Amino acid sequence: MASSASEQSVAAATTRAPLIGVTTYQEQARSGVWDTEFALLHYAYVDMVVRAGGVPVLLPPQEGGAAEVVERLDGLILSGGADVAPQLYGAQPHARTTVVRPGRDDWEMRLLRQALAADLPLLGVCRGLELMNVALGGTLRQHLPDILGHEGHCPAPGVFGEVRVALRAGSAVARVLGPETGVRCHHHQGLDEIAPGLRVAGAADDGTVEAVELPERRFVLGVQWHPEQDGADLRLFEALVAAAAERNSDGARGQAADSAAAHAVEQGKGARGEHLHV
Repeated sequence: MASSASEQSVAAATTRAPLIGVTTYQEQARSGVWDTEFALLHYAYVDMVVRAGGVPVLLPPQEGGAAEVVERLDGLILSGGADVAPQLYGAQPHARTTVVRPGRDDWEMRLLRQALAADLPLLGVCRGLELMNVALGGTLRQHLPDILGHEGHCPAPGVFGEVRVALRAGSAVARVLGPETGVRCHHHQGLDEIAPGLRVAGAADDGTVEAVELPERRFVLGVQWHPEQDGADLRLFEALVAAAAERNSDGARGQAADSAAAHAVEQGKGARGEHLHV
């Protein structure tokens, strides 16, 4: 028997590779003969999304369009980058908080609000985790070495720190990575007050929060480390893409059911009209 249009719609949705938005830097840079402003992103993010089965879509900072972007996406990654502006959580800048990007902060906060409203699967990476916490009402420690007495989370510019992270039993990240994992970090800031609704899901040996999640949501996870820098471990990206595919499938099934019900009503109206006319 031939499949219906609604069944074909569901099948197409469940087989389509999810579109995963990835936020980018907006920086002055050089390429070839050009020295100008670029939308930039470490290619490792693109590579990991593709290898995990998604289609990456780059999202540079812009003044509008957050709702329109999120409406078309199946998942979102808030990537790493500059420090979140301390004014956003009511603090004065630390002497080491010297590189901020207010335009990017604003863009990504708008994307985050739209993504949460749409229950869009979301992964925050390093700065992305920090932005999630600030946007939801939390605060940051602006320079961890002042508190920890070491620079193990960011040994030097361009050098990743090797850190062990214990993951909370039953958390989404523990279901993906197990009870403990080794990670690559490059952050001098960290979470201080945890935002309402966020739950700590992982911490380093020195107590630094390394993972948080919104447990009521389909998939909203933030990690302080850089999973895109471990090309041998796709698990977090695969989990994001799987959640995006599941949401896409659920939405398509709901739309197909609504379409089928509407079609049945229209058919019923037609049949009743013909019968009454007779």
